[in-house]
Amino acid sequence: MTAIATGFALLTGVSACSTGDAGESADDPIVIGASLPLTGEFSQGGLDTQQGYEVWVEMTNEAGGILGRDVEILIKDDATNQNTVVTNYNNLVSVDEVDLLLGSQSSLLNIPASAVAERNEMVFVCPSCGSPDMYNRGFEFIFFSQQAIATDQARVFSEWIAALPEDQRPKTAAYPSLDDPFAGPVVDGAEAILSAAGIETVYKDIYPATTKNFDSIVSAIAASGAEMVVQGAQFEDGVNFVRSMNRAGYEPEILYQSSSPTYGQQYFDGVGEENTQGVFFSSSYNAVAATPGNTEFVAKYEEMFGGTPPEDAADGFAAGEVLRAAVEAVGSLDDQRALADWIRSNEVPTILGTLSWNEDGSPKGDFIVGQWQDGEAQVVLPLDVATTDTIYRWRGPAFE
Repeated sequence: MTAIATGFALLTGVSACSTGDAGESADDPIVIGASLPLTGEFSQGGLDTQQGYEVWVEMTNEAGGILGRDVEILIKDDATNQNTVVTNYNNLVSVDEVDLLLGSQSSLLNIPASAVAERNEMVFVCPSCGSPDMYNRGFEFIFFSQQAIATDQARVFSEWIAALPEDQRPKTAAYPSLDDPFAGPVVDGAEAILSAAGIETVYKDIYPATTKNFDSIVSAIAASGAEMVVQGAQFEDGVNFVRSMNRAGYEPEILYQSSSPTYGQQYFDGVGEENTQGVFFSSSYNAVAATPGNTEFVAKYEEMFGGTPPEDAADGFAAGEVLRAAVEAVGSLDDQRALADWIRSNEVPTILGTLSWNEDGSPKGDFIVGQWQDGEAQVVLPLDVATTDTIYRWRGPAFE
């Protein structure tokens, strides 16, 4: 299967089944629609999510499909544009008449996209919709298929920092953030916990998505004397931020980035492997986690695309798992409200772990905290699921 980087739709999957919903041929596939940023600023995450969807389709069909029918996924490129994502979902519902929907990539796109699904009373399971603004609108059909919303993403990390012995705990922190409905709340949540622990905020600012050079921002942070930096970043801005720190010779004791380090090899290529050592990040997924079906997912991903699956691919796969569980449990595609009610009231085992939801569709769990160590992503927190006993400072010695 090829990654399409144009405005055309991508249709994947095969058809040949045994049973189906009343009124539909038993040979008709179940068509699932989604819009993703296959081009534009968030294209890396969009392409990774697309791969996760494709692996889910392949493995679902190999296992007999859903309700005895194979699955196809129709993906349109929204080019990281909010207007286009609305058009795409409107067309998926009214023109393509898809049976089910899966979400786009990023809260920026899923906020308007979910409104289309809600208006049409269709379940909208999204793999990347962590902004709290997703859940303050009284929507009944939206569900986030990760463990926590953005304000809680850095909670486990921040509480660990706050609990460090005083002589190891940083005294000052800087909080630069992308102007994005996901990245900003990550920083706000971290600052609230760290400030309450007595860590002084010496810099906090929001930069526009068009920012490519971070030299002036890094210069201001370095001048503030921040011993720790918590950056609310997507991919490209996180990479460029590290490059600017290198140019400035600025090395805070602790560096946390919300999303960039989860891109694995792309992040390594962007910042240089030596600059990844000790970088903290929160993640929904780890490829070596002993979660249900993860071994099979990793093997199928490697077979189809090569390498280790990135976080966004795993998130896309998990969204499909949630949708399939609901349809299989309800036993029909006809009643979308019944699907929503089932998701809201049940737990679903996924490759991310077991997921469950609040009434507003937000999840109830916690993220794991990762750290790049010697070229590998290790789980360092919570301690009971850690893959290593060592936690490093950024490019510095380990904590004792």
